[in-house]
Amino acid sequence: MSETKGLTYSEVSGHSSKKDLYLVVHDKVYNATTFIDEHPGGEEVLLDVGGQDATEAFEDVGHSDEAREILQGLLVGDLKRQPGDPSPKPQPVAGTPATSSTGTESTGFGVGLYAVVLIGGALAFGAYKYLQSQGAEQK
Repeated sequence: MSETKGLTYSEVSGHSSKKDLYLVVHDKVYNATTFIDEHPGGEEVLLDVGGQDATEAFEDVGHSDEAREILQGLLVGDLKRQPGDPSPKPQPVAGTPATSSTGTESTGFGVGLYAVVLIGGALAFGAYKYLQSQGAEQK
């Protein structure tokens, strides 16, 4: 592969049409022009982020390893950030759970549901045993 070049954000922003489409993902610049008609999500998805930082949109979808390999084949160069450029949004580190805005972790709906099922099962067993004993007394 040839040496990658550095592009500024203003240079990338000039490539936002269907016939000339650049995207930035993790501070790498990709030429998606040849891929736009093949994109499984449709061309509109790429055109919406054309000429700008598409990192958040790319990661939110949860692309496959194959998609990441295709992306590497479209690499043009690195993004050279300059003062005044939009700053990248911090991405959570892989393998770490996301926390809520208050900073506390939530156990979610699972534990509460487990407790309800457990208590419901115990009540049903108690009712079964009670009815069984009532039936035995009547015979």
